[in-house]
Amino acid sequence: MIIGFDGSRAFLSVRSGTENYSFQLLKALAKIDHKNKYKVYLRSQGPTLRGWPSNFQFSILNFQFLWTQRGLALQTFKDKLDVLFVPAHTLPVIRKPGLKTVVTVHDLGSEYLPQMHQIKQRLYLSFMQKVQLQGATKIIAVSKATKDDLIKKIGLDPQKISVIYEGYDKKLFKPHYSLPATNYFLFVGTVQPRKNLERIITAFSHQLSVDRLVIAGNKGWLSDKIYDLPKKLGIEKRVKFLGYVPDGKLPALYSGAIALVFPSLFEGFGLPILEAQACGCPVITSNVSSMPEVAGKGAILVDPYNIDDIVKGMERVKSQESRVKIIKAGFENIKRFSWEKCARETLKILS
Repeated sequence: MIIGFDGSRAFLSVRSGTENYSFQLLKALAKIDHKNKYKVYLRSQGPTLRGWPSNFQFSILNFQFLWTQRGLALQTFKDKLDVLFVPAHTLPVIRKPGLKTVVTVHDLGSEYLPQMHQIKQRLYLSFMQKVQLQGATKIIAVSKATKDDLIKKIGLDPQKISVIYEGYDKKLFKPHYSLPATNYFLFVGTVQPRKNLERIITAFSHQLSVDRLVIAGNKGWLSDKIYDLPKKLGIEKRVKFLGYVPDGKLPALYSGAIALVFPSLFEGFGLPILEAQACGCPVITSNVSSMPEVAGKGAILVDPYNIDDIVKGMERVKSQESRVKIIKAGFENIKRFSWEKCARETLKILS
């Protein structure tokens, strides 16, 4: 079987959620599958293209604009593919007739929180989600919550949707017990409104016994109010914006934190939850969307729209008894997830 793989996001130097999913899944497939042939399509030369198995071939499609709708679309006619896999939402509208297509949908945030997405992004995703997904052969949803959203919002047939959870890097994300005692709450993710950072910062302003709130993530859209808020609250010296933090440095941040504070308004999965749990970091997250599903019993669940509830979660996690229970439950929860498991289940859908 010849599998076309949209690798346009996989080898970016700065990887967030969908980019990380593309890269980790591709690595896991290379580890377990030496039978099928993979044609991996890239926008540009990746930095780590050496050492891949011989059944993985990489092609650079030189299209600066409309890469998917021109470059990838054209390639479906040139290459004799049995299936085209797109790990992040967007299929070519025009493609070889009869070609089997599988696409992963990570979330429908633009449907539930339209005001928190750019207009051009919202219109593009709306078209892709409502029209194009109907034409996909199979769809992978990264959580049961996302599958339910696809059924309710897009009207997709439940039979064509498979839930396959993401994984986490087991070699990288583990406790750093040698670290000195520290006193900070941590947030990991893009700095943008849907991550609920204004409420996180406001809730933190009530935590006088905690030295710092550390925010690790790239600046996103509509983020100026978030960056300005600490000064308005008089706590600008206690809130530290680190910007993008490479994966290699995240385990130390997780391990040293009082807790990961992640009461996002909407998530298709929420990978920082698993990363934190794997590092022995207690988790405070939302009681909505996919987050309870992913966190299992290894987190304190709060109402993301209620600042007082977030404050209570922060207070509760400072209790040593609560911390021990949450950390233990987190270690148990992460046993459900791995990139190898994700790859094996994905391969079944592709076959």
